[in-house]
Amino acid sequence: MAEFQLVMPKMGESIAEATIIRWLKNEGDKIEAEDALLEIATDKVDSEVPAPKGGILGKKLFKDGDVVKIGEVVAIIYTDQSEIVQSPQPVAAVVSEPIRTENKISSPINDQTVATESEPNSGENKFYSPLVLNIAKEEGLALSQLELIAGTGKDNRVTKRDILEFLENKNSNQADTPKPVESKPATTNFSPQVVDKPVVINKESGDEIIEMDRMRKLIANHMVMSVHTSPHVTSFVEADVTNLVAWRNKMKDIFKKREGENLTFTPLFVYAVVKAIKDFPMINVSLDGEKIIKRKAINIGMAAALPTGNLIVPVIKNADTKSLYGLAKEVNQLAIKARTNKLLPDDIQGGTYTLTNVGTFGNISGTPIINQPQVAILATGLIQKKPAVLETEFGDVIAIRHKMYLSHSYDHRVVDGALGGGFVKRVADYLENWDLKTEI
Repeated sequence: MAEFQLVMPKMGESIAEATIIRWLKNEGDKIEAEDALLEIATDKVDSEVPAPKGGILGKKLFKDGDVVKIGEVVAIIYTDQSEIVQSPQPVAAVVSEPIRTENKISSPINDQTVATESEPNSGENKFYSPLVLNIAKEEGLALSQLELIAGTGKDNRVTKRDILEFLENKNSNQADTPKPVESKPATTNFSPQVVDKPVVINKESGDEIIEMDRMRKLIANHMVMSVHTSPHVTSFVEADVTNLVAWRNKMKDIFKKREGENLTFTPLFVYAVVKAIKDFPMINVSLDGEKIIKRKAINIGMAAALPTGNLIVPVIKNADTKSLYGLAKEVNQLAIKARTNKLLPDDIQGGTYTLTNVGTFGNISGTPIINQPQVAILATGLIQKKPAVLETEFGDVIAIRHKMYLSHSYDHRVVDGALGGGFVKRVADYLENWDLKTEI
């Protein structure tokens, strides 16, 4: 029988590795093409890896809980073909091999680092994630110094918190020794200096300790990273959406009868956001160091709830090329996939701007956190009936109107108040001036 090498598939442009949650088949099991072989998890989403070919699962090269690089062979499938085949390599450029060190290695992380600590005599291999290695490189730590850090992660691996605590203690000890002041040229550095300090919490009698699930940990880390990365500013606008509400009330039953689906406000908000992005293209950017990347595609992320109650952000790709009908269908499809936990990795990749509808929770407004590496996010609040002053040809009158708040958080490094505030006002204008003759 021929051997087919199953590789860890590409899970998105920013994903370099995935964790094997569990194998669904055992060695020696007969498998059919498209059978799910294993469940994997990234920092974005959980997914199943199907078998590209039928045959027998000959050998599993990794076990549950292992972290595997994208493009690395994870299993051997025995097929009936006469030639040896390999699944297509899905990655254009794979990140460098994570470093595993022996207890005798003392080479530095980079050429500028000098090993100053003695090697620990552990006698065992150690694994360091790319994140830990990058921090070590930036801080000038040698591999010998890394090995001094007691890891608290799985299999005693060194985590981000472990290395940051080590650096904090190291810097504190160095601060006790006076050093001559050196004059350095002024430089511009947008990279945030982040040090996580554990907070001591006193536990009282009767308190319940609840462990975060994996998704909640990822969300927490992503939120903290975003706040440390971007100086957030939020602008607010109140919009009169009476025409929008009237139009939807007229069309929702027609849409339901014709399509068998609900017509929610979300695609209407997305439609207005896309039009505003066309007017303000510099809101559709990302920041790479000191370089601004102006995105050609307009890919709108929409926050959706998972069965666990956690939130995820599936992405409407090329939203500017879709009609209102197309947006409504895709919004419903992504929402259903999120609720049934069937989102694929590609469904949550590539977003350039994000919309979150806090009004679905009964909130009138919110200050959303930017979904990195984007630079802005819009929150739409609860639509409420309110008395409002209207100007007419016969004078001012008070009328009952449908109103809502739009809150726009943006990265003040690249988006100033004129752009951030002007953008959200334009979104409000499009919602307020909704054409009652709009077709869907």
